[in-house]
Order: sequence, then C-alpha cells, then structure tokens
Amino acid sequence: MFVKHSTDVEAKNVAAGKDTTIQVLVSSQEGPNFALRKFSMQQGGGMPRHTNLVEHEQYVLRGEATVTLGDETHRVKAGDALFIPQGVIHSYQNMGEEPFEFLCVVPNQEDKITIVDEGC
Repeated sequence: MFVKHSTDVEAKNVAAGKDTTIQVLVSSQEGPNFALRKFSMQQGGGMPRHTNLVEHEQYVLRGEATVTLGDETHRVKAGDALFIPQGVIHSYQNMGEEPFEFLCVVPNQEDKITIVDEGC
C-alpha cells in the first residue's frame, strides 16, 4: 500500500506523441492487476493512430480533444469516460487552448504499441 502525489512522479515524453507526456502513477510492479497513468497533451499536441494489445479505460481530467476510436471521431472534455478495446485503432488531438489531461488504466499484461500508417 502507498499514497503518493502526482507532482512527485516524473513526467516523461511519449516518444510517438507530439507535446505529450506520461506519468506512471501506479506501475505494474506496484499494482497487482492494473497500471494507472496520467497523460498530458499540450495545446496542439496529440498521439498518432495506433493500436495496443491491451484495453484502456480513461477518464478526462482537463481540457478538450478529438479522439478517434476506430472509424468514429468524438470530441471529449473533462468528465468524459472512454473505453478502448484491445486492438482498436485510436488517436488523440488536443483541440483546446489548455492542456488535455486524462487518466488511463490498463491491465498488467504484455502490451505492444503499433503505429498505424496514416496512408492506410
């Protein structure tokens, strides 16, 4: 068991993202079943179309973004919850004037991120 503040967790750049950072608030070594991450995308930032081997449960804390899930595009904002099944192509684009921040819970299973060619 532990308690820690998010400001005590290092924010690291997301390699595939643009102006996007991740903080691993509860790692797979700390939680037996799930990892908890916080993503922050600066104005104009985002993540390209990609897939994962694991599902994602997400909760928007702040800001607005366009999130594409498969063939559907959604405008999301603070208070919205998202479920992204494993293998579904998804992407993010901060459309607001403030950072877009969300919590992301994933199961502690092997994951592989695959960037999807925009030319597909």
